[in-house]
Amino acid sequence: MASVPSSIVTRNMADFAKETGNVYMSVAVISKRANQIAVKLKEELNSKLAEFATTVDNLEEVFENREQIEISKYYERLPKPTSLAIEEFLEEKVYCRIPDEETTEESSL
Repeated sequence: MASVPSSIVTRNMADFAKETGNVYMSVAVISKRANQIAVKLKEELNSKLAEFATTVDNLEEVFENREQIEISKYYERLPKPTSLAIEEFLEEKVYCRIPDEETTEESSL
């Protein structure tokens, strides 16, 4: 993953408007990308934790599974999806497409 700052960063709003020409559209693009990243990370975590799923409710096994705890801690320490999406957007790694007005008008008929 990209090097994402772990602390609060002050951003220049003009940087967000460069790609789309509109700050609000840029925020919408970043939001959609953050959702994609969050879903991907959640699927990865769930698939790794599914290996540890047991049908037995043995309290001792729950406390002794250090590997499962380490996996969970790793995902907790990862940068937040929003931070990752902002970095990708500012580095122009995100592709956004604006539908033509003609196409939008035709589809609304």
